[in-house]
Amino acid sequence: MNAFPDSLPGPAGRIEIAFEAAEPPARPALAIVCHPLPTEGGSMHNKVVTMTARALRECGLATLRFNFRGVGASTGTFDHGRGELDDLRAVAAWVRQRFPDHDLWLAGFSFGAWISLRAAEELRAAALISIAPPVGRRWDFQTIAPPTMPWLVIQGLADEIVSAAAVRAWVLSLPQPPRLVEMPDTSHFFHRKLMDLRAVIKHEIRDWLPAPATP
Repeated sequence: MNAFPDSLPGPAGRIEIAFEAAEPPARPALAIVCHPLPTEGGSMHNKVVTMTARALRECGLATLRFNFRGVGASTGTFDHGRGELDDLRAVAAWVRQRFPDHDLWLAGFSFGAWISLRAAEELRAAALISIAPPVGRRWDFQTIAPPTMPWLVIQGLADEIVSAAAVRAWVLSLPQPPRLVEMPDTSHFFHRKLMDLRAVIKHEIRDWLPAPATP
């Protein structure tokens, strides 16, 4: 396979990306991981984002992290979720062209969880992972049609930014609730809990993984 670029074309110009191959045995799936709020310093180098990608690679999935418009080497400016959704669409289209035989997984942390949730049905994701989705803040979760694919929500019970109670109430209000894992003594950025986050992801998605690719 050809070497991977460090960017791809997007609706606002360049989108900076970081592709990492799966650890063996590799499975025919690739996960796109979306980062937290750009205006609060969020980027694809966020520790929760990189740990999520690491856990998925250890399960046999290739991963692709990317910077939303205006972050890092990605061109453009913050667009309050509208343009960022378009950025994800562009990245997913590129992945589908490059990996036509792979399932597409989506994962996101905080603002990235909101973006990936909004795109999950449209992009026909095979699975969705939402980490600390910012329910009850300025982002609208009530008008999003619940996704029908396997879906995991992970929420820290000591989150100082997102209300764990609001996330739980939202999850329980859905007609087909996702798998919810609440982590005790865990803050929004999973300080000192990143290895626990890794373990939760690997444990909870085991039965969703496609069979390893044949040689």
